Amino acid sequence: MTTEPNKRKPLDLRRRSIYLLPNLFTTGALFAGFYAIVQAMNGRFEFASVAIFIAMVLDGLDGRVARLTRTQSEFGAEYDSLSDMVSFGVAPSLVMYEWALKGLGKWGWFAAFIYCAGTALRLARFNTNIDIVDKRYFQGLPSPAAAALVAGFVWVMGDFDFTGHEMRWYAAAITVFAGLTMVSNVRFYSFKDLNVRKSVPFIAIFLLALFFILISSYPPGVLFLLFLGYALSGYVMWLLELRKPPQQNS
Repeated sequence: MTTEPNKRKPLDLRRRSIYLLPNLFTTGALFAGFYAIVQAMNGRFEFASVAIFIAMVLDGLDGRVARLTRTQSEFGAEYDSLSDMVSFGVAPSLVMYEWALKGLGKWGWFAAFIYCAGTALRLARFNTNIDIVDKRYFQGLPSPAAAALVAGFVWVMGDFDFTGHEMRWYAAAITVFAGLTMVSNVRFYSFKDLNVRKSVPFIAIFLLALFFILISSYPPGVLFLLFLGYALSGYVMWLLELRKPPQQNS
C-alpha cells in the first residue's frame, strides 16, 4: 500500500484553487474591456480607447502578481484567457466598428470580424504552445499589443478631430493588419528574458524616466507610435533574417 496519492493531494488542491488577488486584476481587466464596449456604444470613443489601455496594464499585472505571491492556478490561466478575449478581442473590434467601420457596410464588419477571430486564434495557439515555444519571442503579435494598436489609432485620430467616416479605410487597414499579424508566424520580442532584479547603470534609470515623461507629454500619439513600431518590428526582424546568408555545413 502506497501513500503517493496522499502526497499529491495538497498540490492538486493548490492548482485547482481560486486565489483572490491575481483574479482581482483579471476581473479589473475584464471590466475595463466591458466598459470600453459600453462607451463605444454611447459614442464616447476616447473613454473606450483609454479603457482598453487600462485593461492592458491590469492584464500585465495579474500574471506577475500570481508569480510573486505563488498563487498560480489553472483557473486563473483559463480566466485570464477568457478576459483577454473580451478586452483585447471583442472590445477593440467593436470600438473600431462603431467608430469607423460601420460606414463600410459588410466590408466593415468583415474587417472587424477578422480582428476578433484573429484574437481568438492567437489566444488558442498561445495556450496550446506555451510549453514548447521560445520564451524570448511571441509567435504572432500579442493580443494586448494588437488591441493597443487599434485603440491607439482611434484615440489619436479622435484627438486630431478626424471623424471615423474620414478615416474608415485607414481604420479597416489597421484592423485587418492587426488581426492577420496576430495569427502570423512572425516573431516578436517578448522582453521576458529581461532581469529586473539585477543592478542596472544609472543611465538606464534616466532613460526610463525620459520614457515616462515622453508618454505623459502626449499619451495618444506616443502610445500609438510605440505599438505601431512594435507591430512593425517583427516584420523588420523577419526581413533581416531573410537577408542572412545560409549557414554552411562544416
